[in-house]
This record gives sequence, structure tokens and C-alpha cells, in this order.
Amino acid sequence: MKLLATALTTALAGALTLGAAPAAPAPAADARISTAFSIPGAKVYPEGIATDVRTHAVYVGSYADGTVYRARPGRSEAEVFLPAGTDGRRTANGLRVDARGRLWVTDSTTGVSVYDTATGTRLAHFEVAGDAPRFVNDLTITPDGTAYLTDSIRGVLYRVTPAQLAAGSGPLTEAYDLTPALRPRPAGGFSLNGIASDRAGRWLLTVDMVEGDLYRVDLRTGTVRRVDLAGADLKAADGLDLSPDGTLRVAHNAPNTLTRWQLTPDGTRARLLHTITDPSLQIPTTLTHSRGRTLVVRSQFDKGGPMSPGSGTPTTFTIASVRGL
Repeated sequence: MKLLATALTTALAGALTLGAAPAAPAPAADARISTAFSIPGAKVYPEGIATDVRTHAVYVGSYADGTVYRARPGRSEAEVFLPAGTDGRRTANGLRVDARGRLWVTDSTTGVSVYDTATGTRLAHFEVAGDAPRFVNDLTITPDGTAYLTDSIRGVLYRVTPAQLAAGSGPLTEAYDLTPALRPRPAGGFSLNGIASDRAGRWLLTVDMVEGDLYRVDLRTGTVRRVDLAGADLKAADGLDLSPDGTLRVAHNAPNTLTRWQLTPDGTRARLLHTITDPSLQIPTTLTHSRGRTLVVRSQFDKGGPMSPGSGTPTTFTIASVRGL
């Protein structure tokens, strides 16, 4: 865990030197940032978020200790859904709720677990084999129920198929190695972070947070190509949210920035439409968009968290509600 925490600290600290927010139109005056709900605990340092579209409950994961919180609709404070250390989980990074209401939770140190949102029972668990450094970060689920996960250190995507999920456990298997396509990076350096998939299950998008590149992976051919960002970039990009209409929303952690992009139907090009930069975002790590608002994780990683261990004191941890993105 120390190695992984050091790697994350280095990556996030490096993001601070990558420059300000991406070049973009001026922030729109109609953007409104408020607090959706708070998260109990003094050292939460939330990282991941997911919405259950059936119940509208929102789940948030703690990078610090692996606690998973649930915010019910209309509540001003989240509750503990899965306590710290449940099933040996040390972190809770990427979160997703699939079409059948199962909650997927990545642990950067091991792999991914799947839980019943009604009971909290673990239904399945998949771990990366071997002892080599890894950082299982974020995930997306395609329409056929297949999950794809990023590894920020190895530069690969893992896959869990419905058949593997039904089996309940096994190794987290590598599906795509993006290393040949990525720009050179130091050994053990960060690269891939957020990931999203299109509504038809044709391709994946994943971002290199350090270089600011967005990659498209064709799920039929396995072809990996860099998305044309029309001169802009995605530096310090963390979480991705892709709407069915091709709107891509991105959380850029260190510069306290959110961006909105429009993808071409084939996912090969993206145009930057809108930027919001505001210190009240408190190092946004990821986001989820539904019902006309965007919920954004305020990680406060720079207040004694992985961006500045032992330095700074966080305020109450909250999830922001952003309108106009």
C-alpha cells in the first residue's frame, strides 16, 4: 500500500505542475455549485462515486480506508453502507452500479468486488495475480454486462465477463495493453485513470491523466487510437462520465476543474465546449451525471490526503451538485 500511495501522491503532485485548467471558453455564468450531501468522518478522502438509476441512491467510496457510503434520495448526509475493511478491502476507488443493481467497487491494491445493494453481501471478487505493482483504479460496464477496469501503473485494461461474474471469483484478467500507444513515462509512473463506454458497447474511452491524452479502444478489433481533442487536452483528468448523446464530462483533480466535451458518433474526435474552474470543488476526483445535475466528489486530497500526507486539515467531506455543466 505504501508503494501505491507514493505513486498516487507523485501523480497528483505532478498534476499540479502540468499547468492550469485546459484552454477553453470562459466559465459560463449559469453554472451553480452547491452541496448535495455530506459524508461522515474526519479522514474520509472520498474518491469514487456511482448512482443507482433504479433507486437514485448514490454510493461514494473512501480512498483512505475502503469505506463505502450510501446517500439515499432526499438525505443531507450519507450513511455507511460497507464499513472499512469489509472483505479485506483497503481502498474504494472506482464505483459503478450495473443494470441489475449490483455495486462494483475497486480496491487499488487488489482488484474488484461486487456487492448486492439490498443486503451488502459480496457476490463476486476478482484479484490481480502476482505481486508486481498495480493500481486498479476505475471501471465501466458495457451494455452486455462486461466490466472493464484501468490499471494506472501497468497501463492495461482488465475485463470481467458476465460468465466470470457468475462464477463468483477468479483472477482479474488483462484484456488490452495500452502501453505501446501511451506516451513514454517513468517506470511505475501513472497513466490510465478514468474510463467510460459508449451506449452501444462498441468502444471504450480511457484517459492518460499525466499526458492529457484520451484513448479509444475498439471492442471489436482491439484497435487503440488517440482521440483527436482539437488542440485541447485532458491533463489532470480523473473521472469520466459519458452520456448517451455523446456528451463527455470530466473531472480534473488538481486544477479544480470540470470540463464538458462533445464526441463524434464514432468516438474518434472530441470538442471542448465548456469549462468550470472553482476552488470550491476541492480537488474533484470523479463525477456522475443524471437527472439534470452532476454530482462531483470533493476529495480534499490536498488536506492531509494522498496529495499532501501529514499536511493540512480537511473540512467536512461533501459531494458537490453542479448545474450548468
